[in-house]
Amino acid sequence: MSEIKKKYTKPEYYTNRELSWLDFNARVLEEARNTGNPLLERLNFLGITQSNVDEFFMVRVASLYKLAAGGVQSVDSSGMTAAAQIRAISECEHEAVAERYNIYNKALLPELEREGIHIRRIKDLTDRQYDVLRRFYDDEIYPVLTPMADDSSRPFPFLKNDSLNIAVQLVDDTTQDKKFATVRVPDVFPRFIPLTEEENAFILAEDVIREFLHTLFHGFTIESASAYRVTRDMDLDVADQDAPDLLRAVQTQLRAREHGSVMRLEVEAGMEPELCDHLIERLGVDENAIYHIHGPIDLTFLKKLPGAIDGHDALRYQPFESYKHPDLTMDGNIFEHIRAQDYLMQHPYDSFSSVVNFIHQAATDPDVLAIKMTLYRVSSGSPIIKYLGQAAQAGKQVTVLVEVKARFDEQNNVRWSRQLEKMGCHVIYGLVGLKTHSKIALVIRRDEDGIRRYLHLGTGNYNDVTAHFYTDMGLFTSDRDLGVDASNLFNMLSGYSRPPYFHKLHISPRYIRKFIYEKVDAEIEAAKAGRPALIKMKMNSLSDPDVIAKLYEASAAGVKIQLIVRGICCLRTGIPGVSDNIEVHSIVGRFLEHSRIYYFYHDGNEDVYLASADMMTRNLDRRVELLFPVEQEDLHQRTMRIFEIMWADNVQARLLVCDRFTHINRRNQEPLSSQDRFIDQAARQIEKQKAARREAKENPGVFTPMQRHEETIESPSR
Repeated sequence: MSEIKKKYTKPEYYTNRELSWLDFNARVLEEARNTGNPLLERLNFLGITQSNVDEFFMVRVASLYKLAAGGVQSVDSSGMTAAAQIRAISECEHEAVAERYNIYNKALLPELEREGIHIRRIKDLTDRQYDVLRRFYDDEIYPVLTPMADDSSRPFPFLKNDSLNIAVQLVDDTTQDKKFATVRVPDVFPRFIPLTEEENAFILAEDVIREFLHTLFHGFTIESASAYRVTRDMDLDVADQDAPDLLRAVQTQLRAREHGSVMRLEVEAGMEPELCDHLIERLGVDENAIYHIHGPIDLTFLKKLPGAIDGHDALRYQPFESYKHPDLTMDGNIFEHIRAQDYLMQHPYDSFSSVVNFIHQAATDPDVLAIKMTLYRVSSGSPIIKYLGQAAQAGKQVTVLVEVKARFDEQNNVRWSRQLEKMGCHVIYGLVGLKTHSKIALVIRRDEDGIRRYLHLGTGNYNDVTAHFYTDMGLFTSDRDLGVDASNLFNMLSGYSRPPYFHKLHISPRYIRKFIYEKVDAEIEAAKAGRPALIKMKMNSLSDPDVIAKLYEASAAGVKIQLIVRGICCLRTGIPGVSDNIEVHSIVGRFLEHSRIYYFYHDGNEDVYLASADMMTRNLDRRVELLFPVEQEDLHQRTMRIFEIMWADNVQARLLVCDRFTHINRRNQEPLSSQDRFIDQAARQIEKQKAARREAKENPGVFTPMQRHEETIESPSR
């Protein structure tokens, strides 16, 4: 290790990755507490914190337990062993659980009641409601239930990950012997059941089952019954396997994953100690992995509850319309427009339909010869899949890399891979040893002047559903050098090719890291020479210790650094002589901030790049990622104005102070929410478009030029 690197890699300079993630989830929880958000959206935020932490235990905590069980004593960049991290996580998460249910019980439920929205208990029901519920139980729920005994002849049943169950303690009416059983709450029914004779009133399925539980145990008296849930190790690790058939390897591990070790046991507060001890013994759960829940276990149902509520539009985010660029619709020739200029998209403010249209037109255009594309996560009813299949059936050469190792989308992606093959596409099931996380679509077309390549490069997934609530950016271009680079990339992914160089694309593994270091080093050199030096980055996570050390080195040299980091940030601010020149913001709001922007002042040349990669070790060393330039001047300027607006956010943004994010002090400042600003700009652009159409209709002889989208992006000061 070089002396310079040693200087900036002291453990006290780094925040533990997992604790930083928990801090991020706490920022999401703040949005559930924030009375400035619509009530039903606060429910959704609370549900998101639950699903976030569930996945965290399934993957991150699971990996730490495996390290600890293996006796691994090595430490992370912050100086913590796996065992120390497990203890710290447990302490933080127990506090977070208490806070989540405090918000649920003391804030959200009373506010829902005031708005005429009710989550009832059995004791709250009218006689009529009780009778209807009993009949529903007899007719619908009872036939599906399976009580599972736990004795010497019938051992404790296997519990599916994330399933909600009811533990039952019984006494045999004849022998007075004590018995234990468990009943799974079936997930074929909604978690919340609408009640009759009352609008927007619901009861939870486990409360209904518990009320009529005696129907399953004739000849026994129920002494106690409490809900519980287990979270298992669901980490799928085939990336490093030398598997000759990657698809088969993934399918095998998907089956094995369901039987992973228990990482967390949640039990209802008030569960009888004997019953609780019985579960702990049977499941072999570590003491610090037990969570006593003061409310309904598994709050993820809150993400779906708003959709079941009638009316109450004032309690939701106001709907908004994404801007549809007229050049990127199916009404004209998209390829002619892209040949003339590049287009920059910012989703969801710019409609994702432009991307779908790009693939759709490629599928139907007789001059298109081939389509090559990478898919990481797609929706369950993806139109892109449909159009790729249509293209193949029309005789076009279609090559699709479907990453079957995309976590928790493995099953979906295996299904899509098979479907694409049936439709005639050539499918690559990812790469052994690497995940392909890049977002790229390449269309090869025979134009009147020869073969030309058309590209879409993006920061986010080709998913038409998540594109409505993930903020991402994408570039349409026919740039020759980028097109050649794209062809070389796909040759690498599908065959045996090692291009000696790429013109403009920067690729992981290895080369994005190398490129970032080179750009940072250039800023360091400029700062040391007394010239202006500036770095701006926006990403989801910053955890790679070597990248952080390089940013520390730049800060110490006098480079000004502005970072927008949504989630994990292992860098610490305010370290004298180390991070004095680094300021970090985090934006958590209506949309999940997912775009990645990398800017370097470069002696006034101001280089701007977009990427699929965060500054995480996995993105830089173990994934196929892309970083690409935004060169067209107007788009270059638009990208930086987008960053500036986000940097000026003082409503949804937090400021990193040492290792914790706090709300930005906006004293004497006008409130500015970047996401609201972008929504307003899209609305104004749509209105201008409508006005132009009205004028053209009223004055058919007058030519009305369409104003470019990027020209309406305002500076944060306006």
